[in-house]
Amino acid sequence: MDIESLQGALGYAFRDSRLLRQALTHPSYALRNHAQDNQRMEFLGDAVLELCVSRELYARCPQMQEGQLTRRRALLVCEATLAAAARALGVDGALRLDHGEELDGGRGKDSILADAMEAVLAAVYLDGGLDAAAALVDRMMGDYEPAQQEDRDPKSCLQEYLQGTGEPVPQYRIVDATGPAHARTFTAEVLRADGTLIGRGTGVSKKRAEQHAAQAALERLTRQE
Repeated sequence: MDIESLQGALGYAFRDSRLLRQALTHPSYALRNHAQDNQRMEFLGDAVLELCVSRELYARCPQMQEGQLTRRRALLVCEATLAAAARALGVDGALRLDHGEELDGGRGKDSILADAMEAVLAAVYLDGGLDAAAALVDRMMGDYEPAQQEDRDPKSCLQEYLQGTGEPVPQYRIVDATGPAHARTFTAEVLRADGTLIGRGTGVSKKRAEQHAAQAALERLTRQE
């Protein structure tokens, strides 16, 4: 895809098309052609993306608390979502890669596409300001419903939930073990950093008991919200 066609797909016409060209320049191409790569723009685009998505979720989801908003935003700004947006908009076809990266399938790598999408967002922001960037984010995100759902284990989800509200990671302890040695049942508790009990669970292994405790804690905290 050429630059003009990409601008049409993005819904934004650049005043300075050099910004868009830089956003599409992978470090492999820049190194061989003495050009500026897109890594600094990727850094800026990441911040712009988080701001735009946070602002939109705040307006769209008044019923959500901080932890819920944090989880939804994480799913929307993840690598897979950004790579899918890059493909849908044609960023993949406009990337500037060196021959070696091209042969290695770089144009199809999620990591490269996600970085480029953030860089393109930064280019729009630098050229047209926050409103122009927010309009592109709307185009990228559609209805702001995550394409994927959380598939991490309950312990990871609980840790992210608590950290999203500014709390330290929770602590787990095994408080009981019953039954014969070949068929034990363990009981685990999960506590906030201040020692407050927030969940209890049982399982046939310590790991399973901790996961059940974390799930109980998540359900309890969600009900409280």
